Amino acid sequence: MEKVACPPYDVVSTEEARRLAAGVAESFLHVTRGEIDLPPGADPYGEGVYAKCRDNLDRMIAEGWLAQDDTPQLYIYHQRMGRHRQTGVVCCASVRDYLEGRIKKHEKTRPHKEDDRTRHMQSLSAHAEPVFLTYRAVPAIDEAIERVATRDPVYDFESTDGVLHRLWPVGGDAAWALVQLFDERVDTLYVADGHHRSAAAARVHESLRGDGRGHDGFLAVIFPHDQMNILAYNRLVKDGAGRDRAALLAALKKRLDVVTTDSPAPDVHGAFGIYLGGGQWYRATALPGTYDARDPVAALDGQVCQDLILGPVFGVHDPRLDQQLDFVGGVHGAAGLEAPVDAGEADLAIFLHPTEMEQVMTVSDLGAVLPPKSTWFEPKLRSGLFVHRF
Repeated sequence: MEKVACPPYDVVSTEEARRLAAGVAESFLHVTRGEIDLPPGADPYGEGVYAKCRDNLDRMIAEGWLAQDDTPQLYIYHQRMGRHRQTGVVCCASVRDYLEGRIKKHEKTRPHKEDDRTRHMQSLSAHAEPVFLTYRAVPAIDEAIERVATRDPVYDFESTDGVLHRLWPVGGDAAWALVQLFDERVDTLYVADGHHRSAAAARVHESLRGDGRGHDGFLAVIFPHDQMNILAYNRLVKDGAGRDRAALLAALKKRLDVVTTDSPAPDVHGAFGIYLGGGQWYRATALPGTYDARDPVAALDGQVCQDLILGPVFGVHDPRLDQQLDFVGGVHGAAGLEAPVDAGEADLAIFLHPTEMEQVMTVSDLGAVLPPKSTWFEPKLRSGLFVHRF
């Protein structure tokens, strides 16, 4: 299982995937990133890639590296990263619930990424990676999960990133009792991570409607909201105007309260760590009245950053497409921001305060969307542990 399990497809580049899977025939990256088995330079969205993904899935099943359960069942999935622990339920979520808004989104999808995951699912006739869902915690569900997690797990391993993974199957009456608890106590699920996968699953279902296969549910792991761990999603900016460090600092000081600091990570909402190189960090804090703290979207740190820094200072008006802007997950810390600035690959780094889970759910309940790259969930779900074929 340790050899099969791998990072999700969208957190590694083709080069990283090729390196991680080198010499590891069992790695599930051969299924999620089939281009690693084609010559360098192959189009990652070409038909040959999707065909290779399907061939590799069939090979992994034939070799016994993946095995079909004899009977339908749920799984309990526990992850531990440092001091953080989260335990959720592996299941198939309802496409109908997704389409009718009982599974709520907080992010706009990119058409080419949605197309990619749709073609991937169609080629595999399978949901290869789970969508990361959450719900407002229910003590009775916590207790039911904990009763299962006191047994010896069927899988217990530590992945290469230092995260512990444990799995317990839940079948028969116990599984149905857990399903009933969710039906009775949980009105809404929220997509934490996997918006493109869930949107693609809905498209595949619509395209195959009525063929009798089990594509009306998509693979998911559901965690309670109070166990979710959101890190900052930080920004790197290349200044199109070519200003030097002093000029950029002066431009920021016109709009925010800027002081030097020894602590890159901001400890309050509305404040940002700023790095311009030379080993010196600054704390830039939004001035009173410059944003509406009562508006759930306007008060998000990603939106404040956009409205007070990226737009007016750098002319970045579409953060999804602007080539001046790049994003760095909070798991990389301050070092992941300092290195590209010091190397001249970016002119400025912005360290954001993490979005809170309550903010994510509030925005989702309003039917609104978060600014791009507002959440970085850790630990990531490991791919290759579960596959749902249809």
